[in-house]
Amino acid sequence: MKLLSIAVPCYNSAAYMKKSIASLLTGGERVEVIIVDDGSTKDNTWEIAQEYERQYPGIVKAVHQENGGHGEAVNTGLANATGLYFKVVDSDDHLDPKGLQDVLDKLEEFSFKSNALDMLICNYVYDKEGARHKKVMAYRTALPMNCVFDWNRIRHFHAGQYILMHSVIYRTQLLKDCGLRLPAHTFYVDNLYVYYPLPYVKRVYYMNIKLYRYYIGRADQSVNEKIMIGRIDQQIRVTKMMLSSHDLMKVQPVKLRKYMMSYFEIMMAISSILAIRSGSEENLAKRDELWNYLKDKDKAVYRKLRYRPFGRISNARHKVDLKVTDTIYRIVRRIYGFN
Repeated sequence: MKLLSIAVPCYNSAAYMKKSIASLLTGGERVEVIIVDDGSTKDNTWEIAQEYERQYPGIVKAVHQENGGHGEAVNTGLANATGLYFKVVDSDDHLDPKGLQDVLDKLEEFSFKSNALDMLICNYVYDKEGARHKKVMAYRTALPMNCVFDWNRIRHFHAGQYILMHSVIYRTQLLKDCGLRLPAHTFYVDNLYVYYPLPYVKRVYYMNIKLYRYYIGRADQSVNEKIMIGRIDQQIRVTKMMLSSHDLMKVQPVKLRKYMMSYFEIMMAISSILAIRSGSEENLAKRDELWNYLKDKDKAVYRKLRYRPFGRISNARHKVDLKVTDTIYRIVRRIYGFN
């Protein structure tokens, strides 16, 4: 069995996927690199994936699927994973080779123990094009370091400091056992990917190292602000799915419930602030529908969020001075690093 399976969703990624895959191959025989071609049509992504499989037999798997979007590519990667642990690396991102070796050593250490880790968390770097200073998202103020812990031991996460797909490695069987399935043809499902399994996680380990390099700079990137506004329907859909995934008021322990509530709150804020910044009456109506959906679906969560500062600002009308919404917007930028 491989130690770590790494799924690389690719869609017309020929121009940049080689850098990503090269960084993963530094893991050697301990890794399984699953390149998922999501029905690419504009370049030779599939041919590149097949060539890697020929060059690195036993390490690289090339899998082709009809176009289903990022979420379906992650589903396919998970279905093909044989490693004890599972990570997703987008085709325009890469891992630090030294960090990867450190992570593999730590995972190997725990693989010989009766109680394997459920989740391993590392820092990630906003590798923004043209930025002289690369911002690091670290968790040392929120999580115990270099020890196994459960949710009772987490501390306060400050605004914008959330566990994202970039920072997390899950135990493969946990993802399969909890029934994780991401929707097809939907953007922003990485939020659901990292959010849904959390109540099933019992044993966590945090390494204060910069493992993941999150590239920001392509004009067609899904975190481009204009593109996010254009895809606000999909952002709202994912937010609704996150709400439906768990009864938040019953999540235990309490510290995990507070964290998940805070994460959900920022998802509501993201949808709302995008609607406000769009200046569109149609998008404001969608924002209002989302809040009404929350009210109908879970009145307890609605009451908690609606009258908190984010909720009040998120429900402001579009004529409000945009300076009032900048608080949320700055946090959103910290999470997504809009380009």
